[in-house]
Amino acid sequence: MMQNDRYNEVWQDCLEKLRLTITEEEFVKWFKPIKPIGYDGAHLRLRVPNESFVANIEKRYLHHLKPIISEFYGEDTLLYYSVPRKAQAPQSDTTSSAIPQFVTPTDTTDIKNPFVIPGLRRIMFDPQLNSNYTFDNHIEGECNRLARSAGMAVAVTPGNNAFNPLYIYGDSGLGKTHIVQAIGHEVRQRHPELQVLYVSMNKFQAQFQTAYKNGEITDFIHFYQMVDVLIIDDIQELTGKTGTQNAFFNIFNHLQLAGKQLILTSDKPPVELKDIEQRLLTRFKWGLSAYLNTPDYETKIKIIRAKAQRLGASIPEEVVTYLADNISANVREIEGALSSLIANASFLGRKITISLAKDILKVYVKLTQREITIDHIVKVVCDYYNIELDTFNSAKRTRDVAQARQVAMYLAKQHTKSPLTVIGSSIGGRNHATVLHSCKAVADMIDTDKQFKSQIEEIEKIVLCKN
Repeated sequence: MMQNDRYNEVWQDCLEKLRLTITEEEFVKWFKPIKPIGYDGAHLRLRVPNESFVANIEKRYLHHLKPIISEFYGEDTLLYYSVPRKAQAPQSDTTSSAIPQFVTPTDTTDIKNPFVIPGLRRIMFDPQLNSNYTFDNHIEGECNRLARSAGMAVAVTPGNNAFNPLYIYGDSGLGKTHIVQAIGHEVRQRHPELQVLYVSMNKFQAQFQTAYKNGEITDFIHFYQMVDVLIIDDIQELTGKTGTQNAFFNIFNHLQLAGKQLILTSDKPPVELKDIEQRLLTRFKWGLSAYLNTPDYETKIKIIRAKAQRLGASIPEEVVTYLADNISANVREIEGALSSLIANASFLGRKITISLAKDILKVYVKLTQREITIDHIVKVVCDYYNIELDTFNSAKRTRDVAQARQVAMYLAKQHTKSPLTVIGSSIGGRNHATVLHSCKAVADMIDTDKQFKSQIEEIEKIVLCKN
């Protein structure tokens, strides 16, 4: 049998090897809090903070952990988890085959007065969190790193940190709701005994009005004072609502003094909020204000790839790059545009190409590219076929020059708003009938000649990307 200090050293060796197989964030979140408490030569007992650690390790990390434990402790070593029970309950052990289940929270939807339940000092309620908004599927970048890092710190020690309140602000669609709900999920995993509640300020205001009409303001305030981690979305909606501000001030003060965590979002920093009492604005500045910026290029690339993967779609790298180059928008619009592109490609039975992306996305998002000109198309075509511009514009009718002109006319019709007469006069001084004939000739060759079709797609990509 190993001595206590020896199996502790061996466990640290296990952790160092495990650290090489997972991300640092996963390691800090799921393995750093674990303590070895016993090893008798056949059974390794680990103390974990709560049941969610058991579930996550068994589901997501056992294939990493098991061979490492076998290497350091022996192939026949069985893993046991020691899970602390809630207050006044003795500690008990569980193995990987017997993971305790969470108790389903009480549903308060049908309770006549959801703010007070006689005889109960503490109720369980739905935290109102969306299961899709977690840190696991949140894309980190320079635009959101401060808010995300602060959010993780808050989740580790809610209420007992320098970020209370945590105030996250930025324009609509940048991911504020995703981050604050991810914090809520993280708190519930790490501290399942805590009451977490997410609510928009509009809903809070509606609840306040109902409570006021029914003479239940005191009950309303007492209900919110029971929350351990209160997440309020769109705090700017408090503007001009004096009664709601008074109620929220009482709730804010009580939670702060009780060491509870407040998390707020807004489209403006505290100093720019209007018609909100100064005593509240002062309190909003007590913790950390974290700004969310528009996604940078690298973050947009990550968002597009991750969203495509979640939708089970294979997006060519040039299309990913095209989207990142040309969509200057928030996270919500980027994801929406990509969903629209994938859906349209599926419904139309077409490959996802830059040309399809341009056709589809112009309906859904404002692309940042400049308007494509005939001169730009002519230059790209001349460069591709290695034809001098003077030769292209001359009366010369050799096969290669004539085909280059036809290609330029076809692309000009596809990618500019110019009338056929303008396209013809700009490319060799031809009339609109010649342009129509050229476009049909190119379209027919695309349908019958795979090599020519590949050339046109390559030229199109250059036209769209270099514009």
